[in-house]
Amino acid sequence: MQTRAYTILAGALTASLLVALGGLVAVQRVGGTDIAADCGAGASAGDIGGDFTLVSETGETVTSAQVIDRPSLIYFGYTFCPDVCPLDTVRNAEAIDILAERGLDVQPVFISIDPERDTPEVVDDFTANIHPDMLGLTGSAEQVKAASQAYRTYYNAHDDEDDEFYLVDHTTLTYLTLPERGFSGFFRRELSGEQLADRVECVLRATGAGG
Repeated sequence: MQTRAYTILAGALTASLLVALGGLVAVQRVGGTDIAADCGAGASAGDIGGDFTLVSETGETVTSAQVIDRPSLIYFGYTFCPDVCPLDTVRNAEAIDILAERGLDVQPVFISIDPERDTPEVVDDFTANIHPDMLGLTGSAEQVKAASQAYRTYYNAHDDEDDEFYLVDHTTLTYLTLPERGFSGFFRRELSGEQLADRVECVLRATGAGG
């Protein structure tokens, strides 16, 4: 019952974020075309995304410029997540493999919003079990908050309860970021791996990225 309630809440948070995005969107256009909208990737917004500094799964402090050096699908979640995060990251990994078969090099990225429990070692174990190419990032509470704010995501840890398995409410969107263009669209969790791959490919082909 708790898991079901969490899933419903996560969906509600996603819907709330989409409403908020409606007031922020400044669409990216090429030749008068809104690429993200045409490709089913929501819309690209100039004030979403940006620089961050986090800690990699190997314990190194890294910047977004260092690690987002190719098209990337970014997901904010946590390793103790009971169902949503594993399903979403596995879906993203499936899309990455489909894109690779189509000759497109895209990196899956997992950013923890639970720095209290998600040490670099814990994140490394999690990402290694999802996809060999998945980059895991964590950091201090301040670093994680800054990265989340850059992408306009929401999270709230219920760690005030005396329970080591506390839940964290969070946004469940996946973000496409390109090295030269920055944030280039978002995707809801209802998409299958193939559907996600199709929409990402559309954006990459239209922008000339990912080859």
